[in-house]
Amino acid sequence: MESAKNKVNIPAQEKKNPISIFIRGDIFTKLSFIIFGLSNIVRGQVVKGLIYLVAEIAYIAYMIQSGASNLVNLTTLGTQQQGMVFNEETGIFDVVQGDNSMLILLRGVVTCVITAVFICVWLVQLYSGEQARQMKLSGRKAPGIIEDAKSLMDDNIHKLLLAVPVAGLLIFTVMPLIYMILMAFTNYDSSHQPPGNLFTWVGLRNFTTMISTSDMLSATFWPILGWTLVWGFAATFSCYFGGIFLAMLINSKGIGGKKVWRTIFVITMAIPAFISLLIVGTMLGERGILNVLLQQWGFTTQALPFLTNVTWARVTVIVVNMWIGIPVTMLMVTGILMNIPAELYESAKIDGANPVVQFIKITFPYMWFVTTPYLISNLVTNFNNFSVIYFLTQGYPQTMDYYQAGKTDLLVTWLYKLTKDSNDFNLAATIGIIIFILSAVFSLISYSRSGAMKNEEGFQ
Repeated sequence: MESAKNKVNIPAQEKKNPISIFIRGDIFTKLSFIIFGLSNIVRGQVVKGLIYLVAEIAYIAYMIQSGASNLVNLTTLGTQQQGMVFNEETGIFDVVQGDNSMLILLRGVVTCVITAVFICVWLVQLYSGEQARQMKLSGRKAPGIIEDAKSLMDDNIHKLLLAVPVAGLLIFTVMPLIYMILMAFTNYDSSHQPPGNLFTWVGLRNFTTMISTSDMLSATFWPILGWTLVWGFAATFSCYFGGIFLAMLINSKGIGGKKVWRTIFVITMAIPAFISLLIVGTMLGERGILNVLLQQWGFTTQALPFLTNVTWARVTVIVVNMWIGIPVTMLMVTGILMNIPAELYESAKIDGANPVVQFIKITFPYMWFVTTPYLISNLVTNFNNFSVIYFLTQGYPQTMDYYQAGKTDLLVTWLYKLTKDSNDFNLAATIGIIIFILSAVFSLISYSRSGAMKNEEGFQ
């Protein structure tokens, strides 16, 4: 009975959160909710407590100096627009500088991130102070700054090694990501370019405009979304099944020089993809070498529209992608084929199964089980496959029915054109969020339902 009680009580004692710390703590613990590091200082951890206190003072000074105004300005993104005022003394118009919505948004994001870091420091110093208090109550001495520094090279070395990567991730990934996400909720387009013009918050208007059925943007979004889905599945499964077929063909017993054949197909991986795509795009052009040879040899009287006809262009990018992607799948599948137990095939032969039945019942189920995570990630990658489309067709052929997009553009290449060609940063950010939501939902649903997730112990 006593052991059972201990199993219940020990976890309850170990549970810590700000509320329980405040309730169980003494006066110094409660004051440390306001005065950082106080609980550490009174328990002998003076240097650590002072570090926390300095961090609090620095944050308060930052908020007084500029942080609070940054948060206030973030709600409006600026009120004073740049303009011209007539100067009676000089007789000319002078430029009156206004607010810069872009910088206001950036400063606001930086302040929000700094505030989030400040909250984390607040929690850390609470738990640190509570740990010091518990050690004091148990008669143990709280470790000093020297012991804490030594622990960073021993028990807490993971914290030391992760400090720089986490800081870099926060500065170069998290803050720009938040900035781009917030941009989707503004009217930061070609008509609202700072510092000449301000842009403001518009809520979900960009999303409703993109998804609605009565605007040119939606007339562009839905067809491009449809083609993106078609392209993603076609590019993924054509390379997948093509790689399986090629790997099985090379690995078959009647084929000699297996290493030579693998080397030949892998050569395409040695050349950067964008170089290959640019060369192939030139070869398939109206005056490219392929069309010239076909006409000289008498196979056709005019250039074939590899990149100028919608259907031809879409089929072309899928076929060219197979040339680039099949060798990758072939290498992966080759390793998997070598790990399939030979006893399975021997038993199947004894039962009279032909090669087709062996593939359907043994090879493909095993392959599907092992490669499901790869397929899901490859499918999401192809949804965002910028290089194949942009370097091969640049989104052509163009059409007047789309806004800043061509018939072979994917959502990701359309996003790029909206930022590069028309400065519609709000629309580009909106598309980026939609792409992320679609990719994340598809990945989570498909992977959670896959055999690789449900049966992690192995293929049976």
